Amino acid sequence: MIETGEILQTMRMIQEENFDIRTITLGINLLDCADQDPNRCAERVYDKICFTARNLVHTGEAIEKEFGIPIVNKRISVTPVSMIAQGDPVPIAKALDRAANEVGVNFLGGYSAMMQKGSTNADERLLSSIPQVLSETKLLCSSVNVASTRAGINMNAVREMGEIIKKTALLTAESDGLGCAKLVVFSNAVEDNPFMAGAFCGAGEPECAINVGVSGPGVVKVALESVKGQPFDIVAETIKRTAFKITRVGQLVAKEASRRMNIPFGIVDLSLAPTPARGDSVAHILMEMGLEYAGAPGTTAALALLNDAVKKGGIMASNHVGGLSGAFIPVSEDIGMIESASAGAITIEKLEAMTCVCSVGLDMIAIPGDTSAETISGMIADEAAIGMINNKTTAIRVIPAVGKKAGDVVEFGGLLGYAPVMPVNTFDNRLFIARGGRIPAPVHSMRN
Repeated sequence: MIETGEILQTMRMIQEENFDIRTITLGINLLDCADQDPNRCAERVYDKICFTARNLVHTGEAIEKEFGIPIVNKRISVTPVSMIAQGDPVPIAKALDRAANEVGVNFLGGYSAMMQKGSTNADERLLSSIPQVLSETKLLCSSVNVASTRAGINMNAVREMGEIIKKTALLTAESDGLGCAKLVVFSNAVEDNPFMAGAFCGAGEPECAINVGVSGPGVVKVALESVKGQPFDIVAETIKRTAFKITRVGQLVAKEASRRMNIPFGIVDLSLAPTPARGDSVAHILMEMGLEYAGAPGTTAALALLNDAVKKGGIMASNHVGGLSGAFIPVSEDIGMIESASAGAITIEKLEAMTCVCSVGLDMIAIPGDTSAETISGMIADEAAIGMINNKTTAIRVIPAVGKKAGDVVEFGGLLGYAPVMPVNTFDNRLFIARGGRIPAPVHSMRN
């Protein structure tokens, strides 16, 4: 039983160190909404979401007021749409967006397809519709899983996704390619992730569940200020203890929301998710360890320590830690990463190395608008390979900034922030991407 007294111990974190519950995400299974008629399917989807999530926002606001814990977002994740769309998925997409607006959530994720081993007709229809859908909806997020340790890498899907990202950027060029900020490509996607844009309610999830994502980069940064110059053993222990406290608050909120809505508690995702606000940066945690900027030699080692210590602290605090759980390194959403990129301290190649040890991957990176679809596909393939070989989740969310070049700045606003356009390697990879087919799963995938 978690006592209210434990929350009182965290008030300084909330008031002075930017601690918050980043999201309460309600997962909803939509498999029973499938219908051969896209419009009937869309109607069923709309009705089920509006009924199931009718009290989500109110419940989050009530908990926030009662306990004094900021809850930044209320979100919904649904069954990957390609699993229920037996025809044109666009009516379903529009119904999802309308339902999200009706119940008052910030985002809805699940316009998704699982294509690590191949594609169905429904998958292909959904992929071809992504640029249109993301340019015509406001709250809907999309994701595609193109690889897994068990299946290998679907290079046909990788090739398609490079083209889809380019098309989405063109259709949302007036907002600096904002549609691409709502689209993520995964390797080893997890079914209970509460964070956007990659949230979806996986096939192994219950009918519905409450998943909570906590965030406290500022709390960890302040904690490390008290151990300046100390050995890394002490640094790791300090992070672990801090992550424990953060996760306990997340579990309290998750269980309270579960009780009030009479919906099962799923997981707490204890990822350190930054914002553009000063004092809420993962990069500044790495700098507190002794780096001038994120990207300096030693950055990958520092991030590995951080990610591992966060997980160790979290799993001691809750029996149901899940999602991604670790540290995010999005460029546009982290003021320290923005500063590092602007100073030239960090490159896409260094970010790629860091993704070997962080929670996700190349995240919220603005690239020149003239970057080819094949180059983007190559970046996706590299990230997918890291995830596949290391048996971990990796992802890529890049934004080709139409009409802009390296050094320019793109503005997204809110939690999505702003970012300098980063240069990419432009050497030709067209023949590599054109091969298609599948990169086989690694030998260690055979664990039966």
